[in-house]
Order: sequence, then structure tokens, then C-alpha cells
Amino acid sequence: MTTSPSPAPASGVSSNGGSFSSLPRWRQFLLHLCNTARHLGATLNWHRDPDYERRMSALRKDRQRIESETERIRNETEQLRRETERLKELNSRLDTLLRRPDSSSPTPPAADCN
Repeated sequence: MTTSPSPAPASGVSSNGGSFSSLPRWRQFLLHLCNTARHLGATLNWHRDPDYERRMSALRKDRQRIESETERIRNETEQLRRETERLKELNSRLDTLLRRPDSSSPTPPAADCN
């Protein structure tokens, strides 16, 4: 299998980013991006943080745990609200039964329910 040789660099193009007007525009753009990235890297003194992925993974797990816990608390709160409403209804019925005069049974003494 044969491949065509890559074109030789245009004359007047230096490795330090000199004149590259003879290059195709896409090559000029790529060189510009490389030079910009090199400059930014040197300016920011950027280096890979080996603990970044570990910290991000721990943060994601914490977030999922907190979201799960929040959902569990919401569900429990809703269940307690429903139970409270049910108990209020039952208490109201019980009060109604206790206050209704019944000829077949004596009236119970009033109890202090605090």
C-alpha cells in the first residue's frame, strides 16, 4: 500500500511560528491554536491534578447520597402528613362519638386530654 508523501513545509515557515501565510488557512488556524495553548499553559503554569478525578467521583457520590436522602425525607414527611390528617379525622370522629348522647350507655366522665 502506498501513500502519497506529505507536502514539504513551505519556505519561510520557521518552527517558532514565523510567517505561515503560505500554509492553507486550516493549517494556519491549527498552528495558531497550538501557539495559543502553549502560551496559556506557560502563563497559567497548568499541570494535571492527579486527585481531580478522585475528588470529582467523591463529590458525585456525595451528591447522589444527599439527593437520595432528601428524597427519602420528602417521602417520610409526606407519609407523616397523611398519617397526621388521618389521626385528626379519627380524633374528630371519636370526639363526635363521645359527645353524642346515647340513651343505652351512661355518659363517660370528661377527661382532661393534654
